Amino acid sequence: MPETPALDESAVLWSGDPAGRPLLVLLHGYGADERDLFALAPHLPEAFAVAAVRAPLEPPFPTPGRSWYPIEGLESRDAAHVTRAAERLIEWLDAVAGEATSVGLLGFSQGGAVALQALRLDPERFSFVVNLSGYATPGDLPRDAELAELRPPVFWGRGALDDVIPEWLVAHTTDWLPGHSELVGRIYPMLRHAVSEQELADILMFLDKQLERAEDGAR
Repeated sequence: MPETPALDESAVLWSGDPAGRPLLVLLHGYGADERDLFALAPHLPEAFAVAAVRAPLEPPFPTPGRSWYPIEGLESRDAAHVTRAAERLIEWLDAVAGEATSVGLLGFSQGGAVALQALRLDPERFSFVVNLSGYATPGDLPRDAELAELRPPVFWGRGALDDVIPEWLVAHTTDWLPGHSELVGRIYPMLRHAVSEQELADILMFLDKQLERAEDGAR
């Protein structure tokens, strides 16, 4: 299996210093880069320090941007690729997020899949996950039972007209997430593989609730 490189620390876009603050990490989708979701930063709650990271792989020409794992050919069906990407994300967090009061993940498509995989690898590490047009990777991981006990908050939003994520992966995620998270699920009737204004409003409500929850827990 080809090695997944470490994340490029010089390519991360930051909205503020995470020391003493909750950190929200943004994980872009296939063919995009760190600038894509960072455009959301001005609209996100100011309490978060926001970091938008660049995926470690280059997709095949002529696809632009970056990718978290390959989606070309039979090789991409191996869930180990998603796990490797999640491991690289956790390694990066080990280096930069030690002084953050908490860490949440927000990912779109591939980024959403990696966010959920990171949560499964280290359930106690992450306060919540926002999974936009992504999915839960099939297969078992060693700490899934622990995750099912902890049941962290997960927002899963997707478009009813999304024809990018295969139906069987949507069905698997629909079955898997309720048993492993405190799920907030939203389906947007006219939305394709994208993020709508209504979904952004729902995300902001979810993030505000996580901040309130953290404040209550600190009292």
